[in-house]
Amino acid sequence: MSGRFFFEVIPRSVYPFSRTRRPFDRMNLFTRFLFELQAITNLLWRSIKGLTKSPRYFGEIINQMDQIGVGSLGIVVMTGFFTGGVLILQAYPTLAYYGAQSNAGQGVATSLIRELGPVLTALMVAGRVGSAISAELGAMVVSQQIDAMRALGTSPARKLVTPRIIALLITLPLLTIAADLFGLIGGGLVANQLYGLDTNTYVSSVRTGTDINALVTGVIKPIFFGLIIGLISCHKGLTTKGGTVGVGISTTQAVVLSSICVIISDFFLSKLLQSALDSTLF
Repeated sequence: MSGRFFFEVIPRSVYPFSRTRRPFDRMNLFTRFLFELQAITNLLWRSIKGLTKSPRYFGEIINQMDQIGVGSLGIVVMTGFFTGGVLILQAYPTLAYYGAQSNAGQGVATSLIRELGPVLTALMVAGRVGSAISAELGAMVVSQQIDAMRALGTSPARKLVTPRIIALLITLPLLTIAADLFGLIGGGLVANQLYGLDTNTYVSSVRTGTDINALVTGVIKPIFFGLIIGLISCHKGLTTKGGTVGVGISTTQAVVLSSICVIISDFFLSKLLQSALDSTLF
């Protein structure tokens, strides 16, 4: 089908109660957004239902945790380490000008744990894991493996979507903690080796900037980010069309949309947590 009246068949794995055709190419941006939101919400609901029914595929969850968590550990640690180093590199001269260089660790700890750690980790995972999830599911769609699973009585959402979302919900907070830890180490090395700041002074300043509100914020955000990345990546993969070319398009859309949604949601989560915890950056 081509031309003016191009219609996209919505896969039943996403819209299980609908076999109608929707003229996506003739919809405006707001209408497309509503249909995308409907599909993602439906996918979330079916994933939650998959937790209450057997089989639950615990082996697949462990496998996805290994691929997502262990596989992403290297790039996350490197990102956190050099981010902490850059923060000290840029902030220390200004702090020294005002005689506040002893507070360098506090600024690094607060900004890393509350904002940069969760966001940068989510962006790294979205680029590495989100693209892999979308490409894998998209390849299964175009090769009709999803249809074969459904013909055998296996739920694609329960088998493929739920384990990946659970794995992201568990591993992304752990990856964020690793990024924060190595970011603080990187900042400490730069402060000590380049500027001669005493290590004990740096550690004491880090303890000042690490309060319970910062820790809670740094753990809650990755949970939401993991849910966003998992849902968008799985949705884009399951709605792939157009053969192998469509797999590439779905992969690109999954990474871009996940990254944008992470950044946008970070603002609203920061405002919500700031109001709930009655805390600010300093």
